[in-house]
Amino acid sequence: MTDMAWRRGCVDNIDLSANTEANELADLASDSVIVFDLTGNIRYWNPASETLYGWPAIGAVGRSIGDMSANTAVHITQWQSLMQEGAWEGHVDRRTLWGGRITASVRQTVRCSADGRPRDVVEYGRCAGKEPPLSSALDIDVHRLATASWEFDISGVRPLIEQIADLFSRGAMAELAQQPDWTDELLEGARIVDVNERAAHLVGAHVGRAGMIGQSASAFWPRVGRDVLAELIVAVATDHSRGIPRMRKLACDGVLRDPVVTAWRSEEGGRPDIVFVAVNGATDDDRSFWYLRASEERYRKLIHHLPTALLQVDASRMAPVFEKLKNTGVSDLNAYLDQHPELVEFMKNVVRITEANQRAVALFGGTAPADFITPVAFLFEASPQTPRRIMLARFEGKRNYTEIMKVRTFDGRLLDVQLSVTFPAPPERLDVTLFSLEDITERLRTERQLRQVETDFTHAARVSMLGEFATSIAHEINQPLSAIVTNGETSLRWLSRDNPNRAKVEQLTTRIVSSARHASDIVQRIRGMAAKHEPARVSLDLNDVIEEALLFVRHDIEAKSIHLSVRLASNLPVILADRVQLQQVIVNLLVNSIQAIAQGCRPVRKIDLATRVDGEGAVVFSIHDSGPGIPDENLDNIFDSFFTTKETGMGIGLAVCQSIILAHGGSIGASNCSDGGAQFRFSLPVPPKAD
Repeated sequence: MTDMAWRRGCVDNIDLSANTEANELADLASDSVIVFDLTGNIRYWNPASETLYGWPAIGAVGRSIGDMSANTAVHITQWQSLMQEGAWEGHVDRRTLWGGRITASVRQTVRCSADGRPRDVVEYGRCAGKEPPLSSALDIDVHRLATASWEFDISGVRPLIEQIADLFSRGAMAELAQQPDWTDELLEGARIVDVNERAAHLVGAHVGRAGMIGQSASAFWPRVGRDVLAELIVAVATDHSRGIPRMRKLACDGVLRDPVVTAWRSEEGGRPDIVFVAVNGATDDDRSFWYLRASEERYRKLIHHLPTALLQVDASRMAPVFEKLKNTGVSDLNAYLDQHPELVEFMKNVVRITEANQRAVALFGGTAPADFITPVAFLFEASPQTPRRIMLARFEGKRNYTEIMKVRTFDGRLLDVQLSVTFPAPPERLDVTLFSLEDITERLRTERQLRQVETDFTHAARVSMLGEFATSIAHEINQPLSAIVTNGETSLRWLSRDNPNRAKVEQLTTRIVSSARHASDIVQRIRGMAAKHEPARVSLDLNDVIEEALLFVRHDIEAKSIHLSVRLASNLPVILADRVQLQQVIVNLLVNSIQAIAQGCRPVRKIDLATRVDGEGAVVFSIHDSGPGIPDENLDNIFDSFFTTKETGMGIGLAVCQSIILAHGGSIGASNCSDGGAQFRFSLPVPPKAD
């Protein structure tokens, strides 16, 4: 069995707690199994350990493993690394009972309790033979033996490697400079065959070891040191003495402190395109590995059980793309994407979902989080423009982006979701982006139904109002009809003369046409008020809307001998509103004023209408009547639905007015004036001017 196979086949699942059954299982193991407390004192020593080191269990248990070390300083450094990293494997030199030395290949793991606190250390070991320790072979200290190991297949980039090696050998730096992207191309083509757990933890924790295998080296190797890795791969891939390792120091990448990368090819034949890489160094964090691991586990559990659908996304492949665009002077990504739409497709296929919680699985009708471990392209099939907007937000350095989009679930349903994207920011891990998805399908459906009810409610109020003004409407229509009749009869008399006055008849006919058009306009306005339609907001002059609204009430005002004062501000800014709805608001307010004056007993009967622009630039309409005013106890309730002080009132007029004004982004209020009567006013915002 090879050394790697042995490490994978150790009795990892034996729980060496202080119980007889577990100890008996470890007693039967053919490999050394030792349990230490956190200070290094031996708590368990199986028979295989007795055979390997010569110390009987009775003489070993209770001793410090440091006392058995052939090099105390090296042991202390190794133990510190173990306590920080949570795991360590490599070669150790220990003294035997008979005074000799033995080199053992061991793997040590810090075990934690349920609350994440370290509990003890388990060591599995076997004789490493007479070869010198790995620390001597590579001339590196034992502190760095907690190695992140990689195995790469470079067969796909062998031609590129040969080409670069030739340029290096000839010193053709000018030619090499013409291929500035060769490093990225090489690492993109180098495929990960295998990694150990430490490598997966350091750079692939979001997908795990299994998710890294088969991917390109560039997908996981940090941006720092990519050129070093590429140069080492070229060096060992073209070196005929395969077994000799090549070593280079790396700049600190925020993951490891003082890292050293070592590359070599297998000494075994038949695998010329396999390159092994080891990265040695302590975690660049003051917290120990077991602490970080426990923290990550708590984080995963929290995310996994949150009631909001969450997707963890690896967008690291886009960081160098954006960086390159900015370095080449691209500042307007939107314009750039107009010319290069293929970049959006690239993003959808290289940005990958790496983790999904339970709520996301349920939302999409999946069976397991593994269903999501794919590129993000499927998320945007029903909302193809969303990826572009996400890219713009990321390029502009925003921390969050939110929009409502549609998604197609795995079982074919089409959902409306609120998408929230949280981008990472330095010094956070740049490969972790969070997508939050909230299903708002039912909420939007309810809102649409509510808007429909409000529309029906408003329409009913308009129809009811028109019924109240049947007399006024008839009077307004009768005016042009009467003029038509009068002018028509006069035309007939002129035509019946022996010498018809053609000029006079033409004048009268023109008046008939004008009156007919006037009557038609009145009918159209009434039909518009009565018709059931979806609100359509257009640019309007509020003064024009007021003039049209007066059409419906002018006759009642005159019939009740009410003086109407209209003061409309000139050059009023246009507003964005629905004409018919604003007419309805103004007519309702006029009706209230007319009815209030009719119920009062004041000698002065007047209504003042006015428009102006307030200090905030909004357009304001106000109406002041000479009625008895609003009782103080009713001021806070007059806009409530079905609140009325009229015996025959329904209490919907002012409620409808308020809903319309609020829907337009404005405000409406009422008050009593010091000189008597009530005043109503509403304000509407002025839309910003287009650039």
